[in-house]
Amino acid sequence: MKWIFKGICFAAVVALAALGFGYVTMQLWNWLMPAVFGLKMISFWQAFGILILAKILFGGFHRGTGGKCCGHGGWKNHGGHWKNRWESKMANMTPEEKEKFISGMSKCGWGGHSKKETSDEQKIKD
Repeated sequence: MKWIFKGICFAAVVALAALGFGYVTMQLWNWLMPAVFGLKMISFWQAFGILILAKILFGGFHRGTGGKCCGHGGWKNHGGHWKNRWESKMANMTPEEKEKFISGMSKCGWGGHSKKETSDEQKIKD
């Protein structure tokens, strides 16, 4: 029963925030844009649509905060959880597996600067 109340409160806060952002966007647009650029005034629902469009184009709908690494703020937050996971995976790999993994990542644009050329690659270039 308690979670239902929390859900209703959360939905109410989200709805009020959306209405508030829409209203503020409408007021700012109607104050600035007609005077500065000669554009028409907009309604509340047009302002709300502009907010949704801006969110889709510039913010996406990812979970987390501000687009940081998986919503955790990077490697160092949360005790280095992701860094520790990758270090443990790399520690359990054989040298051949590590080389294969690194070469695969370099094809995708990750870590290609530190890769050493093999003798076969050098022969192809020569």
